[in-house]
Amino acid sequence: MNADILNLLRDPAGLPFYPVVFQGLYILTWALHALFVFLSLGALGLSLYGTLRQKTDKNWSILTPHLIQVGKISVSLLIVLGVAPLLFTQVIYDPNWYTINTLSGLWVVIFIYCLLVGYSMYYWYYYANKANKSSSKLIGAVSFLLLIFAGLLMHSFAVQSIQPEKWMQWYAPNGVVDTSGLNFHVNTIRFLFLISLSITAIGLFLQNYSDFIKSNKAFLESYDNYIKNLGSKITTFAIIINFVLFIAWSFQLGKITDIFSIVICIYLLIFLLLTKNIKNSYISSALFIILLLIISGFREYIKFNIMNNIGYNIYDYPLNIEWTSISMFILTFVSLGGIGVTFICTMAWKVGKNNGYFDATKDKTVTLLANSVLWILSIWCIVYFAWGFFILFKNSL
Repeated sequence: MNADILNLLRDPAGLPFYPVVFQGLYILTWALHALFVFLSLGALGLSLYGTLRQKTDKNWSILTPHLIQVGKISVSLLIVLGVAPLLFTQVIYDPNWYTINTLSGLWVVIFIYCLLVGYSMYYWYYYANKANKSSSKLIGAVSFLLLIFAGLLMHSFAVQSIQPEKWMQWYAPNGVVDTSGLNFHVNTIRFLFLISLSITAIGLFLQNYSDFIKSNKAFLESYDNYIKNLGSKITTFAIIINFVLFIAWSFQLGKITDIFSIVICIYLLIFLLLTKNIKNSYISSALFIILLLIISGFREYIKFNIMNNIGYNIYDYPLNIEWTSISMFILTFVSLGGIGVTFICTMAWKVGKNNGYFDATKDKTVTLLANSVLWILSIWCIVYFAWGFFILFKNSL
């Protein structure tokens, strides 16, 4: 693919802000999105094992519904957070994004319905397991496979987007134009490495879950110890698998001696040692988030080098800075996003730590955060529509 053609496919309006900022936001939001992708798949996969054990093992009868609930919530979060990295990559790599949507158009549509059906069946799985129906295992398995397939499709889109030298071959094999939208190409080792991070995510979650319920008298100490040991074993096993698969992936890329690959390998080894010795599992989870940020940076590093080597440099993108849009984004992210997430996390923490009925109206911190979110949302709506109508009338009158 000629770089001149790719540059012509860029948005003629240019970028509303500096490309390095969008690059950083893409790395950050992909890592957050991936965190809940891995947690949802890990929770769902382990809950399926739990459905086989919950009738004979009291520990699993308690844990399995909790895993299903965690996975269900995580899917909703991964969908919401998944919008951001797509938008940011679209801004600076729009030729890649739109080309893949053309080459694999039918798969893009299938992805949407696959995610929709898989998520809906997750709810069905939740209620079927709650009612102790024997069909819950099959429903959960179908939901799990659909969500895995949705992940495989998105993986395929990402892999194809960084192979511009093959786009013309895929579009017109042997000189015959293919408009089916069925191009589907995967990198098996890369996909397995990313999916293996689901095992790490659920292992760390079990340790967090154990530490979280330790002060709750509703749970027995034996249950807490069982979960803690299970989480530790899963995490240790998972990090070893992560390390081996990453070595295989970086070798396949020809970047086994690249400084970025070496950093990730060293980090994984340090991560393995720390998770076995650190008693505070919340620190281990923070280290896992840092790992996801590094992996996200590695993905962007690969894409940037590939595109830059063929003459497509995102830093050469024409700038048309829009301070109004940027200001609105920052204010929304900091105020509504920051306070909103803090409110939800605080509420969840206090409910879980409370041994009995939790009355949020009597908690000063929760009440303050709730009122703040309500006021910020109200003000945000007023500013959003007022600003929008001002721009509309300014440009049309």
